Amino acid sequence: MSSTFIQVIASGLLLGAVYALFSSGLTLIWGMMNVINFAHGDFVMLGMYVAFVVWTVMGGGPAAAVPIAALVLASLGIVCYFVLIRHITRGPMLAQILGTFGLALLLRYSAFWYFGTSFRTLPETLVGGTLPIGPIRIESSRLLAGVVALVVTVCLHLLLTRTTLGSRMLAVAEDADAAELMGIRPDRMQAIAWGLAAAATGIAGALIANFFYVAPSVGETLAIVAFVTVSLGGFGSVPGALAAGLLIGIVEQVSAYAIGAIYKDIVVYALFVLALWLRPVGLMGRA
Repeated sequence: MSSTFIQVIASGLLLGAVYALFSSGLTLIWGMMNVINFAHGDFVMLGMYVAFVVWTVMGGGPAAAVPIAALVLASLGIVCYFVLIRHITRGPMLAQILGTFGLALLLRYSAFWYFGTSFRTLPETLVGGTLPIGPIRIESSRLLAGVVALVVTVCLHLLLTRTTLGSRMLAVAEDADAAELMGIRPDRMQAIAWGLAAAATGIAGALIANFFYVAPSVGETLAIVAFVTVSLGGFGSVPGALAAGLLIGIVEQVSAYAIGAIYKDIVVYALFVLALWLRPVGLMGRA
């Protein structure tokens, strides 16, 4: 196997880890509340703008941008839950779809109004250069993003499966009424879920901003990636989102290397449709 192909695979894994991170928030919300958040990509976009503001105002890099983005987006997620989501979940599914779609438009056009339509990028010097790893060289910004994203995704899974808070959240996901009879407050757990999901998007956005353009419309592209990742991995499964994110990252990078970057999305979506045709619940989803 050539060193070039190994580098392509490594790049795909690092990119896939970031996909998995911001997709895990989407699957967490679905698993907790059976709500599909159409504003998910725009939360990632706001995380990217937080990183941009941290750099332009504070002169800080990822070390400052990542925790600030996580805090800002977690707060926004909790506010959105209490102001909007808690109310629309009492209505029909159409109200939930239109409500989160309206939230996406509000966030997107607020960003257009405040930041303008120009594409922005962070300076390469924030996380510059490449690192030699064996026979390959990896961009420092992508390596940082991939490693941090992988660690945060694993920590999110451990929080859900190995802590008391996670047990309470899963209890609410299984049966909110029964959980309330056991002294668990569903409202509080669902608000925490929205905060965690939004924090994950903020971290992902702050990491992506180091090697991707920042614009109000970028949320549309990232939302499609998130929905494909979650559908392929299985709605409600964080390990599924991780596996699907890594797989999509590899397929995307190998396709770009083998047949050209312009065709990579065709290959990804073709494999996505084929996988769901063979297993409609996704790789790790439950019927």
